Amino acid sequence: MLQNLMALYRENPREGRLFAMIAFGFLAIYLIPAGTDRFDNAVLEAVYLTNWYAREHVILCLLPAFVIAGAMAVYISQGSVMKYLGPDASRPVALGVASVSGTLLAVCSCTVLPLFGGIYKRGAGLGPAIAFLYSGPAINIMAIVVTSKVLGAEIGLARGIGAIVFAVLIGLIMHLIYRNEETERARTSRRGFGQSDDDKPLSITVTFFGLMIGVLVFANWASVPDSAAWMVIYDLKWVITALLAAGFVGLLIWKWHWSVKQVAILALCVGVTAFIFPQYPQLSFAIGVIGLMAIALTRSEDREWVDQSWDFTKQILPLLVMGVFIAGLLLGRPGHEGLIPGQWVQAAVGDNSLTSTALASVLGAFMYFSTLTEIPIVEALMGAGMGKGPALALLLAGPALSLPNMLVIRTVIGTQKTVVYCSLVVVMATLSGFIYGNIQSF
Repeated sequence: MLQNLMALYRENPREGRLFAMIAFGFLAIYLIPAGTDRFDNAVLEAVYLTNWYAREHVILCLLPAFVIAGAMAVYISQGSVMKYLGPDASRPVALGVASVSGTLLAVCSCTVLPLFGGIYKRGAGLGPAIAFLYSGPAINIMAIVVTSKVLGAEIGLARGIGAIVFAVLIGLIMHLIYRNEETERARTSRRGFGQSDDDKPLSITVTFFGLMIGVLVFANWASVPDSAAWMVIYDLKWVITALLAAGFVGLLIWKWHWSVKQVAILALCVGVTAFIFPQYPQLSFAIGVIGLMAIALTRSEDREWVDQSWDFTKQILPLLVMGVFIAGLLLGRPGHEGLIPGQWVQAAVGDNSLTSTALASVLGAFMYFSTLTEIPIVEALMGAGMGKGPALALLLAGPALSLPNMLVIRTVIGTQKTVVYCSLVVVMATLSGFIYGNIQSF
């Protein structure tokens, strides 16, 4: 019988694969332990996490990130990207620029993806693009400062140094592994990119993207009760966001020649919504971003901006939502359990051994952390007995990777490169945590 099935598969492999998928799906549904407390709770955790993600991250994080990524693909000069970040650019300059650019962002592993896709699509080399991808969520200034205040200056310093070194080394290793492929990609990029370089001065382009990134950063400014300075900014974050947004639309009127009437109507809609529903700032924020894209859609010279943003949205958003649901199913939300019992994790990472550190790196790589949430989670785990080595490994691997993040990276650079990148992050986080933990134990 097995031989007959194999013969049928060889005759029509497409139908054989379809049959295998249907059979696997049926068995998975049939064998689901529905009705057990563990499984039912895990499903609820997956729903809760996905709901929380939609409420807290899609509008304030991903929506502006998609718009910025689309603008990168249209308005950033390809010549500038190739000069500073391209495959033929100086390695120290390219990796340094990418790492510093990422450091200035306070974004999670998912929000950085559209920005990564934008610079990579525009012609950035694989190494610099990967350095930017890692550094964005891993070494932003806010994360390092809060880590030092909550977990101690030593582990904060170790995280900062380790993440900076990681960004450069991982980017360099990826460049060296795929240097021949990158050389060919550089030739293809030089033959034509379909979109001519923008003729606006560099200062205008920098201001354009600086204002958009400022809106993204301050709209997502996190609350840190132990830091008075951070809380002052947090209390004023919507005022700062509104001022940056006003500066941005002013620039669109001045240099992009947008209609004052259209922008004024949009500003009035945003203001009225914010006044009527002050408890829902996401609503007015969404109206502002979608309204900007609606205006751009009416302009032939800016329509490509909308098209590119929509392309990133279609490519990334479904995979992120699916990945967040699976992560919630397996690991639950912070402080809640999924299919994998929390005591297993705590028992497995209670010392500074290589095994414990490796497990912390792997678990951190698959878990989803929004900006700064990894710090109270690690604090709780350390309070439950987690070693300092595994704690550092989780801080180095966790914010930079997640299951949703991996699914999207694969669509941008392919399966093989994604596996290599994720493996490098896990291995380097493991080694760094192991060395740090054993130094601390002396």
